[in-house]
Amino acid sequence: MGEENQNIVFDQGLLEYLGQYITEHKKSVMERVLSKRTRFLTVVLEDIFKPHNASAVIRTCDCFGLQDIHVIEKTTEYKVNPYVTRGASQWVDLHKYHRVEGSSVDACFESLRNQGYKIYGTSPAPSSMSIYELQPTEKLALVFGNEHEGISKEVKSKADGLVHIPMLGFTDSFNISVSASIFLYDLVKKAESLGIPDFYLPEEEKNNLRLKWYRDVVKHSDVHERVYWKNQSTLK
Repeated sequence: MGEENQNIVFDQGLLEYLGQYITEHKKSVMERVLSKRTRFLTVVLEDIFKPHNASAVIRTCDCFGLQDIHVIEKTTEYKVNPYVTRGASQWVDLHKYHRVEGSSVDACFESLRNQGYKIYGTSPAPSSMSIYELQPTEKLALVFGNEHEGISKEVKSKADGLVHIPMLGFTDSFNISVSASIFLYDLVKKAESLGIPDFYLPEEEKNNLRLKWYRDVVKHSDVHERVYWKNQSTLK
């Protein structure tokens, strides 16, 4: 679940039907998480070589309430490492971009901009702004590059801006999952203090996620769903 953006037709009756097979405790945990879920911030990973690093970022995104993670695949195909994500990949939506012809970066950035995101590449370049200057007053997408070279020249040229975490030591970069954690902690904290009205998901999107999560949690949910629709057709 989560590797493709599934189109879901929400049905309240189906949600309640599947809900019979989920404990009240599990449902209450889902509701707590849903109340803090956001698509106002998102993360983009560009051509990550080491799957455990990307998987660690997915876990970080889930911990900070982000629903979507975007992966640009140029030379490297990303596969979730379940031992690192510790189940986080079950709850988030992973969007992959790989183009045999054309630019995978363009495909990703076009999709993000169509959704209203402003895109910032993370880079220690002298011309980049400090994390302290970046304010989440609009939808933001942060691009993290691979472990060896950081973000590509293409991303740098096509992003709306560059941003960095000031370093006080001899090294000039953090591990990618540490860097993502610092950025997201800072931006979520700023967003909460600003009281952005549309920072968290609207009820319609929460309903879609509820149904998706219920389907994933309930064993043999496809069988239960067929029974539900059969019963519905009988009642008509």
